[in-house]
Formats: sequence, C-alpha cells, structure tokens
Amino acid sequence: VQLQASGGGLVQAGGSLRLSCAASGRTFSSYAMGWFRQAPGKEREFVAAITWNGGTTSYADAVKGRFTISRDNAKNTVYLQMNSLNAEDTAVYYCAADRRTWLTANPREYDYWGQGTLVTVSS
Repeated sequence: VQLQASGGGLVQAGGSLRLSCAASGRTFSSYAMGWFRQAPGKEREFVAAITWNGGTTSYADAVKGRFTISRDNAKNTVYLQMNSLNAEDTAVYYCAADRRTWLTANPREYDYWGQGTLVTVSS
C-alpha cells in the first residue's frame, strides 16, 4: 500500500483544514487507518484512527471534539477534518495503514506510512 497525504497549509487559529490520504492498492478497504503528527523537536504522536469499515474511531484527547476521521473505501481515501485549530496543532501530519482489525495508537504497529503534509496554525 502506498499512501499520499495532502491538504496541509497555513491557517489562522480557529480555522479549519481537511487532510486527505489517498491510497494505492486494492486492499485499502481491509486496513485500519491512522493519522499521526510530529511537531518540531517532538516525537510522533497519535491523532486519530478508524477501522477498515469506518465503524469505530479513536482520537487523542488533545483533538477529541475538534477533529473527525473518516474514510471512503470506494475512493481509497481517508480524511481528517480539523476544526478549531490552534497553534499546538502545528505539525507535519502523517497517515498510516495497519493490517490489524483493531485500532492502535502505537505508531510502531502501523505497516505503511505516507510522506506527511505540513499544517501551520498562526496565532
């Protein structure tokens, strides 16, 4: 599976962005998908994840209620809608695919990674 993240950019605090992650390969619909982010000087951290059929989602406490993960298996794409952005959300955002059927926040358990897209929130 190859992943291509897009949709990052510069946004003012309080604004919104929607990230997309397009996947190649016919097995996309069987993978759980996750979004992670890494700010300068910090470790990569979990943001959100979604099961293969979209039936279950998981969020980091820092984004709960502001971010929404979703997927469209017909388009081989997973999305991250980000609202009420603040400066602490500034980071490179990565999408990742996991062959397991349950969700995990551990980046080491993901099998494939996209290249990342930069989100900068100005205060």
